[in-house]
Amino acid sequence: MKGETAEERAPRLKEQVRGLPQSTGVYLFRDEDGEALYVGKAKSLRSRVRSYFGADATRSLKLSRLAREIDQIESFPVQSESEALLLEWNLIKEFSPPFNIQLRDDKSYPYIKVTVSEPYPRIFVTRRLLDDGSRYLGPFTDVGAMRRALRTIKQMYTIRSCHYKMPDELPPRPCLDYHIGRCKAPCAGLQSQEDYRAMIDEILEILGGRTAGVRRSVVARMKDASERMEYEQAAEMRDVLRGLDVLRSRQAAVDARGGDHDAIGFARDEQLVCGVVLRVREGRLVGRRVHYLGNAEEEEASALLGAFVKGFYMRQDEIPGELLVSEPFDDMELVSEYLAARREAPFRVSSPVRGPKLDLVRAAAKNASHILDQDRLERATVRARRQAREGSAPPPSIRLAEALGLPSPPRTIVCFDVSTLAGKESVGSAVWLRDGQPHKKEYRRFRIRDSADDHPDDYAMMQEIVGRYFDRRVRESHDLPDLVVVDGGRGQLSAARQAMDVAGVSDLPTVALAKREEEVFLPDTAVPVRLPRTDPGLHWLQRARDEAHRFALEYNRTLRRRRTLRSRLSEVPGIGPSREQELLKKFGSLKAVRSASLEDLAGTRGIGPATAAAIHEVLADDE
Repeated sequence: MKGETAEERAPRLKEQVRGLPQSTGVYLFRDEDGEALYVGKAKSLRSRVRSYFGADATRSLKLSRLAREIDQIESFPVQSESEALLLEWNLIKEFSPPFNIQLRDDKSYPYIKVTVSEPYPRIFVTRRLLDDGSRYLGPFTDVGAMRRALRTIKQMYTIRSCHYKMPDELPPRPCLDYHIGRCKAPCAGLQSQEDYRAMIDEILEILGGRTAGVRRSVVARMKDASERMEYEQAAEMRDVLRGLDVLRSRQAAVDARGGDHDAIGFARDEQLVCGVVLRVREGRLVGRRVHYLGNAEEEEASALLGAFVKGFYMRQDEIPGELLVSEPFDDMELVSEYLAARREAPFRVSSPVRGPKLDLVRAAAKNASHILDQDRLERATVRARRQAREGSAPPPSIRLAEALGLPSPPRTIVCFDVSTLAGKESVGSAVWLRDGQPHKKEYRRFRIRDSADDHPDDYAMMQEIVGRYFDRRVRESHDLPDLVVVDGGRGQLSAARQAMDVAGVSDLPTVALAKREEEVFLPDTAVPVRLPRTDPGLHWLQRARDEAHRFALEYNRTLRRRRTLRSRLSEVPGIGPSREQELLKKFGSLKAVRSASLEDLAGTRGIGPATAAAIHEVLADDE
């Protein structure tokens, strides 16, 4: 009741507890405002609820806080533990009580939606989960792989892309998809509902990772069509088989013995608990699902695992034959019985102690840990940007100063890299990062002047670009960076320092980052520094190194394209340096010049119809 203290409520609540039945059921605690606090299930409602008000209620801060806030008790007797399990989950889903462990979807990941409630289902990508009777597959953490798989499936099968509510709404005639072979026009009665639904069932099997059965069916249909000399239909089945091979080749083989199972792994830090499900179908890893657990700070691993399994699988249409976990969890036997009844086939939970299944459980835990590391880095980046706006040094900058012994936290970093291919078009790059973010106005690129084509010298090239960069920067009185980073090892670092001595900037802190082991080399230090892989300071250095490499490689490729274009155009009569430059400026690549029409070529400055025809004739030989 409103206004009562916990001590004043206690006698009233204990009286309610005495009136509870000893039967199986679900209980719901509410606060004085009627808001749900906690939902639980019990074999004996009276005994279980009484425990919240006895001496054991103070065994944890969470339970003590819950006991103080309880104002009302509701009970729901049921016939069996399976009914209690289902009712508990439904009430948690409906009320999201703050004292229950909550399974949170990562809403940034998309799903594939199959509208199976429609007579002629559609398939598309969505980020909204609706209770509309549709099948949702996902979430997919690798969005690119998901879209490639969906594109392959749409090439294999003729799925309708229209939004008509068939059969109540029908277009006046088949659309363009029918005429180009992407749809068989069920809207015009040219494909039966039974045939269309069979196609959707096959697609659901494929998206679920089970391709072997579909492949056998497609092979049989292809042979049957071939024997009946229906070669067009046989060719369609052949294309489906090729698509299945493409999808299967993109899935990693993890268990040569085959089998369908899921593996669950957890990781936790101060703020988050992350659970990962690795899905194996027919012995191949076909996907990963990521979820977070809320209200889990004081919970033990078995409680987290039990809440995750119940929250995840009780809302899944697809349940594997086996679940791999690191240890037993709460209500494991009950959950196993319930899920076996749901899938109408045997289901078991196992905790492997050796072999590939144990490796899979460990891989799931490693995935979860990696995801938390990424989340931690993103949070650090957000804090860094906020602190940058406020004028204070970001944590990665402070961390770099501590780990590398720098005089002050580096806010600006310049990183150098060189790129060459067999000594051709050797180039260098310098990229500038401010508080960990690219500052592209300060990017610079260099064509190496003193590179030998047969034996390019990485150290000499690094020395050249660093010297040229700082020589100009000093002459033009530009700002100097807080930290200089070179891509490479001790040799590149020594070359860069020699160039900086000549330019008069030897007092700038300088390090080298080696790719293979991510070692950080310092001047006059024999042993390199190895920062932890999750260190935010190391992530800054890696970001600078990767950006410098990308920028240099992009410039190298541009120069190689131009060289190829010029070498071929030099064979065209009447094309000299000025006309080469005009073509290069307009088209940018040899491929673009080759595919250009005579009219476009002739419209280029200095190029007439006759020269355009000569260009076409010479480049036609490349085909």
